[in-house]
Amino acid sequence: MRLGVLDIGSNTVHLLVMDAHRGARPLPAYSHKEELRLAEHMEDGERLSEAGAERLLKCVEHAVRIAEDKGVEDLMAFATSAVREAANGEKVLERVRAATGVGIEVLSGQDEARLTFLAVRRWFGWSSGRLLVLDIGGGSLEIASGLDEQPDVAVSLPLGAGRLTRGRFTADPPPPAEARELRRHVRAEIARTVAAVTRYGRPDHAVATSKTFRQLARIAGAAASTEGFGVRRVLRHADLVEWAGRLVTMSARERAALPGVSEGRAPQLPAGAIVADAAMDLLEVDELEVCPWALREGVILRRLDAMPES
Repeated sequence: MRLGVLDIGSNTVHLLVMDAHRGARPLPAYSHKEELRLAEHMEDGERLSEAGAERLLKCVEHAVRIAEDKGVEDLMAFATSAVREAANGEKVLERVRAATGVGIEVLSGQDEARLTFLAVRRWFGWSSGRLLVLDIGGGSLEIASGLDEQPDVAVSLPLGAGRLTRGRFTADPPPPAEARELRRHVRAEIARTVAAVTRYGRPDHAVATSKTFRQLARIAGAAASTEGFGVRRVLRHADLVEWAGRLVTMSARERAALPGVSEGRAPQLPAGAIVADAAMDLLEVDELEVCPWALREGVILRRLDAMPES
């Protein structure tokens, strides 16, 4: 069965097409991504602008046409923090549904953490023991930990790399005082959750997902994407500490010249590094393994689990 999942995030709209059926590993067949930057289309910080709503509609229409061309039988669409936090988010999604026929599920932050955790568990299997999963998105940081397919604890914090860059930095590179204040703010926010995350025990395997972590791992020496989907890639905290200090002194153009860093993500990478450093330090994680599967795969796995036996 050919399934499609449409991920409407704070930075991008990403269509992933996969061939999948119950009991088998979903295989990626096609991927299409468009930069949308919904969070930059907010009016007064709380409503999606007309321009943003129209841009979203056009992106969904385009994705639907691609999904049809690729033979998708079931298209699942979801939205995360940018739409979730917009005062008019539901109205905008209803407008999109009326025009395209696509119903878009708004995931809570905890939903994001749980579904990402499910994908990571399926990727690494039961032998990985207790998992700790970290994911830095454009709008939020998700943390989940557990022994089973459902985590014991799932936390979502408003510490996304895009959100913090827009809200906390006034220049690029950011002034040292702003970088230090962001570091203080991030660490205070994460510290409030440490007891809840660690109360069930230390992880046997610490894992990272998301574009931010992949880019940080790449500039710290992990294998390039051209070396293969399943190649083991890790991010060591000792390397991250060094890069977190360097990234805040570089311009976006200089960051974009680093291996694996895209031009569109370069402006928010310093904030992402500050969040990653804080999370690894406060949760006492020396090394994270980067998982190729994340939220989109979790949505597909949930759909497959709900399908009746053939």
